[in-house]
Amino acid sequence: MEWMYSFLGGIIIGVSVTLLLWLNGRVTGISGIIYGLFNWKTEKILWRVYFIGGLVLAGLVGKIFFKTEAILHEESYLKLVFAGLLVGFGTVLGSGCTSGHGVCGLSRLSPRSLASTLVFMGVAVLTVFIIRTVL
Repeated sequence: MEWMYSFLGGIIIGVSVTLLLWLNGRVTGISGIIYGLFNWKTEKILWRVYFIGGLVLAGLVGKIFFKTEAILHEESYLKLVFAGLLVGFGTVLGSGCTSGHGVCGLSRLSPRSLASTLVFMGVAVLTVFIIRTVL
């Protein structure tokens, strides 16, 4: 029955991505949405606030109503911050993030998103391999 949560989550992501595109004309790229919150020249900041608030609220609702185990990590906070900065750099370098390219771009058959997704997934696999075997 554990697979049901993933299945339901995938459906919800697909529906929300489609609705944002149809109703707002925007691609659901989380990094771009967050960037727009801090770029005061961007028009229509309010929908971005609602979107990010909805992500946080969904996490809280999931935590309250679904019994899940806490995800524990053994890494230092310094490593986590450094990893987050690397992800942010990769997002800028790749002109988008995993949600923008991997979910929205691939569903729109974008060649640029296919190339980006193949690169970041390949680098992710290589990184895990190096960390688990070399370091």
